[in-house]
Amino acid sequence: MRETSSAAVRRGGILLACAIFLWGMNWPIMKIGIGYIHPLWFAAIRVLLGALTLFTFLAFRGGNILPNRRELPILLSVGGLQIGLGMALIHSALLYVDAGRSAIIAYTMALWAAPMAAWALGEKLTVAKGAGLLMGIVGLLFLLNPLTFPWGWNTATLGNVLLLLAAVSWAIAIVHVRAHTWIRGHLQLLPWQLLLGGVLISITALTLDGPPHITPSWTLGAILLFNGPLATALAFWAFLAAARALTSNATAMGSLAVPVVGFAASHLLLGEPLSASTLGGLGFIVGGIFLATIGGFKRRRT
Repeated sequence: MRETSSAAVRRGGILLACAIFLWGMNWPIMKIGIGYIHPLWFAAIRVLLGALTLFTFLAFRGGNILPNRRELPILLSVGGLQIGLGMALIHSALLYVDAGRSAIIAYTMALWAAPMAAWALGEKLTVAKGAGLLMGIVGLLFLLNPLTFPWGWNTATLGNVLLLLAAVSWAIAIVHVRAHTWIRGHLQLLPWQLLLGGVLISITALTLDGPPHITPSWTLGAILLFNGPLATALAFWAFLAAARALTSNATAMGSLAVPVVGFAASHLLLGEPLSASTLGGLGFIVGGIFLATIGGFKRRRT
């Protein structure tokens, strides 16, 4: 039963703010990290560290954490698409795209999920959802800025395409999550999904780049510790715990702050420029996600 006391709501708000801060701050930190280790190996190590942290946490907590046969489809879709493919694409894109811009484009996943859910789940594509999708497309046009974007196949084009593909892969996984009949909470499956995603990324990295070449440094160690136990394991746990204490719309609206924090942190930590086109894209995309999100509130109870 969902807690409704003021203490539970306050605790949920703190946990949600913690997840938003960790995920937002991690965008410039990931950008720094790929300067020390190849993006695919960085993603693999980050995800596997997150899995190890959650397995340890659940082992101390006790209870059965082994997935059963009915949970295998959601294990494969989230572990393979959202974590395996999505993380690999995002970390690779950071080679070519600013961290703040990457955060904004990656979070267009909520926009693409709306038409996918209408097609796959029969959800009504409301006026609010349609308007949100259009606003998101306008926001992407602001980010790409057709008048100045270096069209043609180049690193800028590649990076943006990788981010859009990551957003679409996340959206597909989100639609499956909404369609799945949950037997247990998300947290029990999350370490297995992270493990699967980490193994898939590792196999890809080994095939494409060979064994990892890591020069030990305190900076890289701190970055990986932040990414694995904190920005992956702790942030996911905090977000799921907040979702139990808060209403679904409060959790969804709070998530809108992640690309904003990511964009601001990238400007402050990396000195990324605050161009008019990027600010316009941020405004339209966040507004579009807001409309697409509130367009689904009337449908629930999750």
